[in-house]
Amino acid sequence: MFFLFSKLLLIFILPLTWILTFLIAGLIAKRLKLKQRFLITSAVLLVIFSNPFLFDQFVNVWDIQPVPLKNNHYSCVIVLGGFSSDDAKGNGMFNGASDRFIQGVKLFITSKASHILISGGNGNLLADNFREGDWVKTQLLQFKIPDSCILIENKSRNTIENAAFSKILLQKNHLQSPYILVTSAFHMRRSLGIFKKAGIDVAPYPCNYMKGNGGFSLAEFVPDASILGNWNIYTKEMVGTLVNYCR
Repeated sequence: MFFLFSKLLLIFILPLTWILTFLIAGLIAKRLKLKQRFLITSAVLLVIFSNPFLFDQFVNVWDIQPVPLKNNHYSCVIVLGGFSSDDAKGNGMFNGASDRFIQGVKLFITSKASHILISGGNGNLLADNFREGDWVKTQLLQFKIPDSCILIENKSRNTIENAAFSKILLQKNHLQSPYILVTSAFHMRRSLGIFKKAGIDVAPYPCNYMKGNGGFSLAEFVPDASILGNWNIYTKEMVGTLVNYCR
C-alpha cells in the first residue's frame, strides 16, 4: 500500500504539475484578476524551475559531496539499482544513471571491495517480469567478475526495500561492515538516511552528478527545459527524505 501511495503522490508534488495546474486555472478562470494571478504564478514558477543557475545553487547544497574512503578495503560495495531497465521487447539496457554501475565495477576491480552487491528489482507501478539485479549480473559476468563475488538482490521496489533486503543478504554471506554505498549524488542523502535507519553502516560513494560545471555565465540564466525534469527528480528526493525522517 505504501509503495502504491508513494507512486501516486509523486504526481501531485512535481513542479511541472503545479505549473500546469496554475496555467489551466488561469485559462478557465472567469474573473480577470484571478485569471492574471494564476497565469503570472504559472509563469514565475516556470522561470524559477527552468533556471540553470538556481538549480545548481540548490544542488550544491543538497548533493553529498565525494569524500575519500577511510578504509583501504571493504567487504562489499552496494550498488543501488535504477540505472537499467527493459525495452519494449524485455531486453535490458542501461540508462542515464549508468555511472552507478561504472563506479561499482571500478571499486571492485581496483580491489576496494571483495564483493559487489546489486540491489534492484522492478520499481514500476505496473511491473513486468524484468528484474534489474538479474540482468545486471549478466553484465558483471561479461566483465569477468567471478560469480562467487557477486551478490544479487532482485526483489526491492524502492530504497527502503533496497536497504532491508540488502541487509539480509549481507548477513547471510557473513560480510562485515562498513560497506561502500554507490548511488547517484541526488539520491545519496535519502539513501544514507534509510540505510542508517536500517542499521547498515555504509561509506557514501556518490556519482552521476547532475549539476553544471560551476562556471558563471549568461547561459546560466537562460531557461532550460531539461532543468524542469531535474527538479522533478530532486523534488521526489526531498519528499522521500522527509518521509523517511518521519516514519
